[in-house]
Amino acid sequence: VHLDYLDAGANVILTASYQATIQGFEAKGLSREEAENLIKRSVEIACEARQIYHDRCTKDSWDFLDNGNIARRPVLVAASVGSYGAYLADGSEYSGNYGDSVTLETLKDFHRRRVQILAESGADLIAFETIPNKLEAQAYAELLKEEGIDIPAWFSFSSKDGINVVSGDSIQECASIADSCKQVVAVGINCTPPRFIHGLILSIKKVTDKPVIIYPNSGETYDAVNKKWVKSTGVADEDFVSYVGEWREAGASLFGGCCRTTPNTIRAIAKNLFDKSSLTLSKDDV
Repeated sequence: VHLDYLDAGANVILTASYQATIQGFEAKGLSREEAENLIKRSVEIACEARQIYHDRCTKDSWDFLDNGNIARRPVLVAASVGSYGAYLADGSEYSGNYGDSVTLETLKDFHRRRVQILAESGADLIAFETIPNKLEAQAYAELLKEEGIDIPAWFSFSSKDGINVVSGDSIQECASIADSCKQVVAVGINCTPPRFIHGLILSIKKVTDKPVIIYPNSGETYDAVNKKWVKSTGVADEDFVSYVGEWREAGASLFGGCCRTTPNTIRAIAKNLFDKSSLTLSKDDV
């Protein structure tokens, strides 16, 4: 899967660790050591894919030029960290409603060891993705500081109304938390319908000068009860990519696709941004 996205032109590939947690693996009967090794392995696989890609630039790849020359572009591996709700697998990652019993300390304790492992795994950065509420953003920011994490990170939030994050917390308040954290080098939006992105970029730009990262989903809606995506509101690759110029003009500088997008989406975005002045990324939805 990583190689498919690299061949399509992605500059950033995300590890398959979004929903991989020590607690989740232990609940399935694995030992703590096995759980930690699997999380490390997600980064190793992505790094191996990058090496394979660089070792064999194919005619179908973004790096193969018509004159036969190879122009190797930078490829980064981002270690994916999903929200507490992704571990619960009850749809709360799309609502941010964890209940009153979940505190800042609860979230820090839950994420701490996984973040430590990923920070030391050989990834180039950590991607805190689909952040649903302000509390979890604050937990991540404090964890990065407390653990002395020295590789860069990005924070990306999700929204279902184009105004707030999914919990109802202000996107500007959430982005301000990211802005105040020195380890965070980019802040933005993922797993959000494309039609909401423009306004969210403008809101984020009001509170931070950090690069804005945008990788929406296809526009479909996740049905948490039946655990499937409802296709009625989907956006075709061609329509999805038509937004990219608008997002760029609004101030975004990193672009990609999240759930229900494909390597074809990334290929179209890469072609749209062929001047190489921006990065493209992929959310490997596996």
